[in-house]
Amino acid sequence: MQNGTDGSQRKFSSSKAGYSQLTTHNSQLTTTPGVIVIEGHVQGLANTRLLGSKGIDVIVVDKDDCVARHSRYCKAFYKCPDFLGDDFADYLIRLHRAFNLQYWLLLPSNDHAVHTISRNKERLSKCYKIITEDLPVIENIYNKRKLLKIAAQAELPIPATIMPETENPSEVDLRYPILIKGNQGLSFYKRFKHKALMLKDASELKEVWDDTLAGIEPTEYFIQEVIPYDHKTVSVTVFAVNGEVHAFWMGVKLREHPITFGTATCCKSVYEEDMLLQSKRLIKELNYTGVCEIEWLRDSRDGLAKLIEINARTWLWVELAAKSGVDYPNMIYDYVYKDKLPQHIDYKKDVVWLNIFTDLVYSLIGIIKGKYRIKDVCKTYRKFHEATWRLSDPIPFFKYALSTGRFLRNR
Repeated sequence: MQNGTDGSQRKFSSSKAGYSQLTTHNSQLTTTPGVIVIEGHVQGLANTRLLGSKGIDVIVVDKDDCVARHSRYCKAFYKCPDFLGDDFADYLIRLHRAFNLQYWLLLPSNDHAVHTISRNKERLSKCYKIITEDLPVIENIYNKRKLLKIAAQAELPIPATIMPETENPSEVDLRYPILIKGNQGLSFYKRFKHKALMLKDASELKEVWDDTLAGIEPTEYFIQEVIPYDHKTVSVTVFAVNGEVHAFWMGVKLREHPITFGTATCCKSVYEEDMLLQSKRLIKELNYTGVCEIEWLRDSRDGLAKLIEINARTWLWVELAAKSGVDYPNMIYDYVYKDKLPQHIDYKKDVVWLNIFTDLVYSLIGIIKGKYRIKDVCKTYRKFHEATWRLSDPIPFFKYALSTGRFLRNR
């Protein structure tokens, strides 16, 4: 669907009416190549604003309604098929033909979109500029078994891990509690409604195969010990070219939902020297080009930062990096169109970002459960950047408030 010039919704189709509307809207675009932001959630909104505020045309595509479509910087919005299938790549090619979007940049912020673009990179590259890596590199990242093996071979710390091959185990030689994680994280979450399952003892392990994970194959998951920690995961984000890191930024989760193994609701910019060095070694092993987020968790027993996962795309709180001084979307644009290598920036530390709608609710839950201290929560509210609020672009904030209210009521 498309935002018409009159604010109405029109279907993207092969009909003459659909194309006449496309032509009308296309007249608003500049002749300079723009960016197609793929998935318009909070990170898509940030990408749209950061690029649009620099005068770059942005079109948002998403399989659902999304907050980024309501931004003043969104030139058009279209509903698309599910990101996971090749139908999505077919759709992007039809979009290109209809809009004459030759060599616009595809900027995904969804794992399934990343995989589909990579899988169809050869044919999509005839239409678009693509920052997404080739499929072998993407497989080494999103196949978490492969990633953990690569990290271990590079002598980088990882959690104690078991990878079943032939049967679902009734017992494991790991310290409880343990985690069961999907080998393909987003697919695991969509199927079983959990990012990870934490099991407290061997009896829960025996039961889980007939209950929550009924029907799962041994090669679809792996099992890890739960790392004891004093602080939550740190994200080391980088812009690399052929395995060499040219720019970086780091942030730590302060709060999340659900409270354990969840999505960030409050974060802060930080710097951790050992995590940066380990990230550079891993990026070199992967020979990675582009922007990615590498998650580490410091083990309170031995002080080692251990690898959790990599996201080969922009992430939920990419705007915090920009507020700290590292504007990844525009770095990508300048690299693709101007051959400009990103440069290291001495970014601001202790800058706070939070999603006020989810953070207020889950902070209260965390305080009640004794997970958070009132003093620590209040400290982050003294000065922060809100995930969706911008005075010059206020509508997404209010639209997101309405959608979050519905989400919380459903939960």
